[in-house]
Amino acid sequence: MYDGWRHSAAQASADMDFDLIVDVTRAAERGKFDAIFFADTVAMVGNANPETMATGQSRQARLCYLEPASLITALAPMTSNIGLIATMTTTYNEPYHVARRMASIDHISKGRAGWNLVTSQIEEEAWNFGLEQHVAHADRYERAAEFSEVVKGLWDSWEEDAHVRDKVTGQVFDPQKVHILGHKGPHFSVRGPLNVARPPQGHPIIAQAGSSEPGKELAARTADLVFTAQRTVEESRTFYQDLKGRMAMYGRDESSLHIMPGVVPIAAETDEEAQAILDEIESFMTVEQAIKAIQRHAGDLDLTQFDPEGPLPPLPPVNTARGRQQVLIDMAERDNLNLGQVARRFAASAGHRILVGSPKTIADSFEAWHMAGAADGFVLIFPFFPTPVYNFVDLVVPELQRRGLFRKEYESAILRENLGFERPANRFHRQSEPASVAL
Repeated sequence: MYDGWRHSAAQASADMDFDLIVDVTRAAERGKFDAIFFADTVAMVGNANPETMATGQSRQARLCYLEPASLITALAPMTSNIGLIATMTTTYNEPYHVARRMASIDHISKGRAGWNLVTSQIEEEAWNFGLEQHVAHADRYERAAEFSEVVKGLWDSWEEDAHVRDKVTGQVFDPQKVHILGHKGPHFSVRGPLNVARPPQGHPIIAQAGSSEPGKELAARTADLVFTAQRTVEESRTFYQDLKGRMAMYGRDESSLHIMPGVVPIAAETDEEAQAILDEIESFMTVEQAIKAIQRHAGDLDLTQFDPEGPLPPLPPVNTARGRQQVLIDMAERDNLNLGQVARRFAASAGHRILVGSPKTIADSFEAWHMAGAADGFVLIFPFFPTPVYNFVDLVVPELQRRGLFRKEYESAILRENLGFERPANRFHRQSEPASVAL
């Protein structure tokens, strides 16, 4: 949450404090969370802004942070049940790298790894990989679709019992149970096999967050979890039905995908105490600062030239986060907000819903959304660390458990099983099964 790091109770250096991250992760595990998720960009956010670079002032403190795949590897032996999800971009990585890294983490964590598949949002990332401009939006999603298929194919390189390791005969593996992927496509040529055994989950969990049309198609085709940004039950239910309705085209059952809107929860003993936390955070941001904070969603259109009391001007298409830009536009239209108002509301939470209140207030909202068919669960985006996490675990989780809405114990030490998903079959094993013969 923008400016959350400036709250009096915030640990401003949280993103580089491994000991604190361990404490927060263990608290989430004590609260029986499905997983902890680490976002990522492969660039310093805001480094294209001359004012930021000249003054060192930023709405967010998360400019330097630990690389997520390395971080979840280190967290694996510190935890037992909670899932560990790391973001890795398909735009500025290669499939073999991601497949190998995630398979290794799944083994290290004994089946708790997840990959947040993203296509990279910000222009600054391109500059770190030899490009002057960011890859076009459509091309990023075409690459991502092929990328994910290659990764999943590599995870299937070895069948479960392929490794013989017979010391007497010297046979290391059964040659009938290791498979060359042999992929050749528009973006990638990958022979394989992967030099890591099949992951304990079969495939580590794949999360995805795009809400544009290409993003929804990619999610319907590949994702286990979808992180999304809707602020009303009606919007979320429409998105939910839309995305679930696309899955049949890819031979998938709707139950194999969980849709989880993002929520910024601010919990306290009473509604008034929770509101005071939000009031302190919001006091740090002026209207002018909020407008600058949403500038990247306006492309080349300079929002500072417009009257904050006037309407949000028509925004040109951007080559960054198109789904998030649409959230901004929809918010202004739905709630009849002027430029200054929509900027403050959007900048406060990057377009996500802010949920403020007592355990009862927050639990009531979660229950209503779930019962309305608007969500399978929620992604909790805490405004700062660590106090809001502890408050949620200690105050809200017991209320959800009391209502029978949330687990009291983990079902398994495997992330895929805790989420209620089946283990995917190995595509090559199905192909190698002997054909039945009619007698």
